[in-house]
Amino acid sequence: MEPDLTLDEVAEQNRSAPDEEDEDAFVVEEIGDSSDDRQAEPTVALEPKKGMMFSSEDDAVRFYKAYARKKGFGVIRRTTRHGEDKMLTYFTLACNRQGKAQYSAKNSFKPNPSTRMQCPAKSNFSRRGENFCITTVTLDHNHPISPSKARFLRCHKKVDLHSKRRLELNDQAGARMNKNFGSPVMEAGWYGNLEFGEKECTNYLQEKRSLKLGAGDAHALYRYFLHMQSKDPAFFHVMDVAEDGRLRNVFWADARSRAAYESYWDVITFDTTYLTNKYTIPLATFVGINHHGESVLLGCGLLSNEDTETFVWLFKSWLCCMSCKPPNAIITDQCKPMQNAIEEVFPQARHRWCACHIMKKIPENLNGYENIKSTLSNVVYDSLTKHGFDKAWVEMINKYDLQENEWLAGLYDNKNRWVPAYVKDTFWAGMSSTKRSESVNAFFDGYVNARTTLKQFVEQYENLLRDKVEKENKADSKSFQQQIPCITHYDFERQFQAAYTTAKFKEFQDQLRGKIYCYPTQLNKEGSIFTFGVREDSKIFCEGEDGKGKEKRVILEFIVLFNQGECDVQCMCRLFEFRGILCSHIISVLALMEITDVPSRYILQRWRKDIKRKHTFIRCSYDDMIDTQVVQRYDNLCKRSHELAENGAESDALHDLVMDGLNELQSKIDAYCAR
Repeated sequence: MEPDLTLDEVAEQNRSAPDEEDEDAFVVEEIGDSSDDRQAEPTVALEPKKGMMFSSEDDAVRFYKAYARKKGFGVIRRTTRHGEDKMLTYFTLACNRQGKAQYSAKNSFKPNPSTRMQCPAKSNFSRRGENFCITTVTLDHNHPISPSKARFLRCHKKVDLHSKRRLELNDQAGARMNKNFGSPVMEAGWYGNLEFGEKECTNYLQEKRSLKLGAGDAHALYRYFLHMQSKDPAFFHVMDVAEDGRLRNVFWADARSRAAYESYWDVITFDTTYLTNKYTIPLATFVGINHHGESVLLGCGLLSNEDTETFVWLFKSWLCCMSCKPPNAIITDQCKPMQNAIEEVFPQARHRWCACHIMKKIPENLNGYENIKSTLSNVVYDSLTKHGFDKAWVEMINKYDLQENEWLAGLYDNKNRWVPAYVKDTFWAGMSSTKRSESVNAFFDGYVNARTTLKQFVEQYENLLRDKVEKENKADSKSFQQQIPCITHYDFERQFQAAYTTAKFKEFQDQLRGKIYCYPTQLNKEGSIFTFGVREDSKIFCEGEDGKGKEKRVILEFIVLFNQGECDVQCMCRLFEFRGILCSHIISVLALMEITDVPSRYILQRWRKDIKRKHTFIRCSYDDMIDTQVVQRYDNLCKRSHELAENGAESDALHDLVMDGLNELQSKIDAYCAR
């Protein structure tokens, strides 16, 4: 089947479960923080073995938790028994994914995720006098485990006394709760070094950091960039200085942003906003979408102007930073200088205007037409084909007598830049919803406001990147640790369950639920190519006779083409081409044709959770701790150890020599510490 089927033409021709009993039910208690947990954990997490003795229950719990954290799984207390004297005689520590999954959601079509999957890993402890002994051990798990993601598990989180005291003092000083968490993060070095997260901090404040920027903006930025590059050799920055030495434009991107672009280069959004009322500096950002559907920063700029020449400079600087690899598609506001610059620097990229920005301009351009917004929204978003949009547009213009409106005339002349019916043949990674703004204002929400100074922006920029990285890490951990249950018996649903991140699998399930409102009927067959008409029972908002918006039930008709030989399928709604998610119309046809597994081309690599992406291996470090002697010594030792590792890997003899030397060195260090 040709990749671009004439669905519009085909459309015109054809347009006339109860809860289960848990047979292994038990009461569990997830092992969490306690006062005794503040004691030092064992430095070496040995594997549990039958017969191992512990002087107390707490020692046994600390040992098993240390082992679990090293291996990468959570711990729950499954069973406890007490004697007649109420003393504990027996208890079991097990993997937190033990037990049969139970879904308590009221809506069976939207079940809650569950971590339980009957994992057998556990250790049983019995009292032997004053001690506790391991009586039985099961080490094997029936699911993946990850040491790097163990920090997100509740049982491995605890707030130490020092951090608690600091949080209390900041709270007493009047610091805002949502600003305090940055203090322990900076002290620890990064999120992964903390043993607690946001939920464990009742006071969520941010430490007031100082980057020691000078009074002169150009000189301050220059010093800041040098400082960042000394910590991060892959940090990229460009400064555009006029002949008189005045700073005109600046662009920068850190190593992680540059690496992230290698995974998310297909679609980007570009937007500008004013950084501050004091400086009136346009802040420009390049934003992409990651595999969870979340925004990821791909570069930032401060501009002196918003003309074509400035945008050309910025786009060329960004393209150079990204190894001269242009995006496939780019979304911007309706701005002529941006359009001119994109045509010059990214001539092959598909350029689209953000429809939500256009809809926001209705009040200022159509003053006096109170009810036209809902009508225009229906024309734009409910038109399934180009022909359907053109027809509805003309009807709207005639209804409101807007033939002389230049703004609407300009929009219609550029309909191929913003109308969904004209742009849905291109992949936009889901950046199309009117419910979500892809603007820079949304990305920097909570970090930048009208009173933000240039110095404060640089500080907040670092905090923003750090928080965005942590948000992605949490989403990765959620997709790794949890699994959304299937809501149907279809095999292809299990395909997407196993492959997609939690957020994207939920989007697929939304379409799967929509299948119950779709009714496919075979219209034609030519060889192995089937033509189906799919009637969808839907609801739209429209203008009533009283001029007010109301909900209306409508029957929408879609055409789906299915090539049985190649299992190739396309729908006129173009949701898959537009967002990378199979639509409910295609799903209804797949079910009707008894397709069990969909081809791999419909399971996009972009949304998969089992792919290692380069930027996830790059630590996002912006803390000034790099200037401390401890960290400098640490970096020197790491560099030297890397050299030893390279030499020792050349042969077995050298490997054994290096290992013997390291063991001897470790013995000397232990002896020194003991003194």
